[in-house]
Amino acid sequence: MSGLFLSSLTLSHFRSHKLARLSLDARPVAIFGPNGAGKTNILEAVSLLSPGRGLRRARAEEIIRRPEAIGWKIKAVLTGSEGQHEVEITAEPGIARNVMIDGKPAPQTALARLLRIIWLVPSQDRLWIEGAEGRRRFLDRMTMSFTPDHAEAVLSYEKAMRERNRLLKDQIRDAAWYGALESQMAETGAQITRNRQDALSRLQLAQQDAQTAFPSADLSLEEIEPLATVSDLTAAFAANRAQDMAAGRSLLGPHRTDLNAVFTAKGVEAKQCSTGEQKALLISLILANARALKAETGAAPLVLLDEVAAHLDALRRAALFDEISALGTQAWMTGTGQELFAELGPRAQDIEVNETDGISAIVGEET
Repeated sequence: MSGLFLSSLTLSHFRSHKLARLSLDARPVAIFGPNGAGKTNILEAVSLLSPGRGLRRARAEEIIRRPEAIGWKIKAVLTGSEGQHEVEITAEPGIARNVMIDGKPAPQTALARLLRIIWLVPSQDRLWIEGAEGRRRFLDRMTMSFTPDHAEAVLSYEKAMRERNRLLKDQIRDAAWYGALESQMAETGAQITRNRQDALSRLQLAQQDAQTAFPSADLSLEEIEPLATVSDLTAAFAANRAQDMAAGRSLLGPHRTDLNAVFTAKGVEAKQCSTGEQKALLISLILANARALKAETGAAPLVLLDEVAAHLDALRRAALFDEISALGTQAWMTGTGQELFAELGPRAQDIEVNETDGISAIVGEET
């Protein structure tokens, strides 16, 4: 996969942006402006060029600009050494999101094979101290960056599990009703676990001997039960039907996996670290993810960092910018002031976002 960057981005009726056009080169992108001007909305649009609901996990109808409510569109041109690809994503009220790649309809999962995107947003700052669901989502995003088919495995597993849960809630006891669903859950569940374990191995390797100002983390998977093979999962689903029926849901499987992290240098679990250390660990993992992808594919992914600079001191901020520049990634970063990106200098392209009379204006390479 050759390295790709966004050379053009157009938003139409996307959240606060009635119409916004950006013309870009391969350098990092520093977006600055006052709170509420729509900086994160731009990052969200870029995040939707990968499978899923983007960095805010918003439904399509939540993204529509108000009061027009006429639907939204993202159009992006991806440029690399082997040429260009055009991606267009549209959503109309009451209609499912539509993806076009090079003028042809495509499933969302096809986006992961075209462009790798990873991100870190302020809502993830509490990742280590809140519930396991957020950590699973974080883990699966990283896993999908290495193995694009992981998204399809997760969707297939969750679909079968929802159908099994309906049987459980309806108190269906006939084993024949469960066989096919549990077989599908076992096949995809084992694949999900393999993919996750492989992703952690790659992240651990990328952290070894890395020249970085950010702390490394020892990563591991914690599950309710150590169920990693198809046969183990098949047997466990069948054996646990009575307990699952009492609970009304499936209690075992990769949907209960948790991600554990230990601050390597201190031997302290991430959830016991200070707020600053927890943030530094997150940044470290995002950078490790990007390094691992570049080592494997020869191309760094797009990296989206929302309001990351404001929470770092000057030395750490400069170190982060140096690592981003060394990676050669088109990182997209937001902050309230241009001074937050001063250490980048000409290594980045600056975009100012302001809001006048309810219409967002983006001033950068192209007005």
